[in-house]
Amino acid sequence: MATAVPGSRPRRSVTALLAAWSRGEESALNELMPIVQSELRALARRLMRGERGDHTLQTTALVNEAYVRLVDLSRVHWQDRAHFFAMSARLMRRILVDHARSRKAQKRGGPLRALSLEEALLISPERGSDLVALDDALKALAAFDARKCQVVELRYFGGLTAEESAEALQVSRETILRDWRLAKAWLLRELSESA
Repeated sequence: MATAVPGSRPRRSVTALLAAWSRGEESALNELMPIVQSELRALARRLMRGERGDHTLQTTALVNEAYVRLVDLSRVHWQDRAHFFAMSARLMRRILVDHARSRKAQKRGGPLRALSLEEALLISPERGSDLVALDDALKALAAFDARKCQVVELRYFGGLTAEESAEALQVSRETILRDWRLAKAWLLRELSESA
């Protein structure tokens, strides 16, 4: 449903903007970002819990990097708002994991590369190992059961409700709740065995 501001044209819904962007309408992305920016920041804040104290810069850096990567995905056939935020969460998680792996490689004497201030502040060394272990466990889960991995990405990283996750994956709410419960148990076992 579009909303109208007096004296302006009606604002299109997130889903309509995503569809227009998928068709190559670049102006749709410019119209979309101000609408979803606060939700992207909330998603980034949720992902950054437990990281260093300067959340504003970290959140901004994560949202900016995700935005750059989203622009590169301009030919994705966006299904709806839930699909967009699930993909955003996946991209943000990938950014955090890539930085954690980079820091880990540097500690082992791997190739060094210059980091921007935003990149250097983005992830703390304490959480990096946990994030890499979680990413490895999620990859193992995806190989075993891809849908359960998607449920974790949608619920934990994307912050979607069971209903929104069910809509995004086109399954029932009960299936999402069951997959969520089983995935959490599987990940807990996997992470405790690797610790």
